[in-house]
Amino acid sequence: MPMTYESMMAFAERWIAHWNARDIEAVLAAFADDAQFTSPLARQFAGRSVLRGKGELRDYWQKALARVSVLEFTLDHASWDERRRELTVVCQARLDGDCKRACEVMQFDETGRQIRGEAFYGAAVASL
Repeated sequence: MPMTYESMMAFAERWIAHWNARDIEAVLAAFADDAQFTSPLARQFAGRSVLRGKGELRDYWQKALARVSVLEFTLDHASWDERRRELTVVCQARLDGDCKRACEVMQFDETGRQIRGEAFYGAAVASL
């Protein structure tokens, strides 16, 4: 995957669409096999906040999605740091009745595979 500003903005839009479709495999397709992911919500479903590898990510997301009837992300904006190969996606996350600001920071290797990610969840906002 070429990692230009334009391609990474398109990636951010696809990432949102994959989540809204609940397509875990499409989200995982961007990850390196040994990627590391950190999320405060992972502790609820995986017993720890830092996950390693696609298998652990898949298990976590499957368990989490099984408990959520409504999942909708709305992209606010994204930014790309070419030097660090780091994409930051800021969105609103609607999970069932809750709507919060959310941010995910994704770091990629030189081949375009995501090697690290970290999710942040902020304050509640008015429902979309």
